[in-house]
Amino acid sequence: MLKHLFATHPIEAAPHVDAGEHIDTSAHGNGELRRVLTAKHLILLGVGAVIGAGIFVITGQAAALHAGPALVISFLIAGFACALAGLCYAEFAAMLPVSGSAYSYSYATLGEYVAWFVGWNLVLEYLFAAATVAAGWSGYFNELLGMIGHMTNSNLALPAALASAPFQFVDGHIQATGTLINLPAVCIIAALSGLCYVGITQSAFVNSIIVAIKVTVILLFLAFAVQVINPANWHPFIPASEGPGTYGWGGIFRAATIVFFSYVGFDAVSTAAGEAKNPQRDMPIGILGSLALCTVLYIAVALVLTGIAPFRMLNTPEPVATALSLYPQLSWLKALVILGAITGLSSVILVMLMGLPRIFFSMAKDGLLPPTMAKVHPKFRTPYVGTVIVGVAAAAMAGLFPVSVLGELVSMGTLLAFATVCIGVLILRYTRPELKRSFRVPFVWPICIIGALACVYLFWQAFEEHWRLMCGWIVIGQVIYFGYGYAHSKLRKSLA
Repeated sequence: MLKHLFATHPIEAAPHVDAGEHIDTSAHGNGELRRVLTAKHLILLGVGAVIGAGIFVITGQAAALHAGPALVISFLIAGFACALAGLCYAEFAAMLPVSGSAYSYSYATLGEYVAWFVGWNLVLEYLFAAATVAAGWSGYFNELLGMIGHMTNSNLALPAALASAPFQFVDGHIQATGTLINLPAVCIIAALSGLCYVGITQSAFVNSIIVAIKVTVILLFLAFAVQVINPANWHPFIPASEGPGTYGWGGIFRAATIVFFSYVGFDAVSTAAGEAKNPQRDMPIGILGSLALCTVLYIAVALVLTGIAPFRMLNTPEPVATALSLYPQLSWLKALVILGAITGLSSVILVMLMGLPRIFFSMAKDGLLPPTMAKVHPKFRTPYVGTVIVGVAAAAMAGLFPVSVLGELVSMGTLLAFATVCIGVLILRYTRPELKRSFRVPFVWPICIIGALACVYLFWQAFEEHWRLMCGWIVIGQVIYFGYGYAHSKLRKSLA
């Protein structure tokens, strides 16, 4: 049994492929997805997923509750860990251009059981990320309705019962809030799931338009808000500690775990490897290019945001709009930021909803999930069954649960996946040195080891508080694997 649990998937160096060619998109073939994405598409997918909740939602909450103005340091810490993991992802994605992301990489290096564990954490990452960002999107959408209502002397805002989550987590326990459902969050996921259903090309095109809008809005925010910065808001830069994880250096590392959620987009790029025209060249460009661009924007926005408003007032669903409300002369910019946030958060949800069905696609190809999850639509060439299932699940979670806890669980699942990828690169260098690598991690020993340790350390910061939820998620995954996946594994059957 142990031999089967840790059996690795046989791999070969990935062939170079032509645009539109239907070739293998899972670790063992029989794929039917279409290769249409260029390096530009991949960078925009990464920016589309990364730039969103991190700037428009998570930034303010992490500053207000944990790091204060030192949130900049938190972004540097999280960005450093992501850069190391990003290098490892780039090597894998160029060598194995498959749609399973870290799941497929783990299958090739650490064995089936580890691959399932990583894949299950990727489900946590993408599903909860879509729900988290949709909940943040709802806050900005309600703000927009209120602004339009004020301009037209009408009441367009949704009633509170339909605009916020009916449940919240307090000290690890679920409590009712008295509301019914977060209706805008449900609606945006339903709409974007429909877009993912009809095709990757259409989704990538819409994402490109959204990215252009939100990057323009962010640059305008930086250009005009920097003129009203009050340096007094940066003092003290590192607020005195008020308890574990609250300000001080403990708060900085706690915030680093939270804002790590902001970087999950470059991981989503790797899920589109099975649809890239020239994955050997384009995947490293897409992963590392989007990561570098987004890190610069995050640091700049964190500095400006904490400079124009006292950090303690930023714990709102729309912190950027909250900060700008202090300056009547920038009311036009506030309206623009709300519009940019709505479009920007939409692209994050879109990329998350695109990524998870493709992970299900690879897992079903391996027999670890029911074969229906590997079905590809005969016309749209998309994994449509998985898309529908992901859309329904994400909409239910976004409509019922709050942003904060969902976001931290996303970070935890992501960090475990990143640590595994770092270890996998190191192992494959020595078990399969003959494989052609069009991109190689430089200084592989220190980068892989430090990257894995950094991710595990940040994971532990959140695990100490949310260990019940994380352990519950892991137990559910074990039940599914040993109840279905182990018995239906194609690799196990071939070994037998």
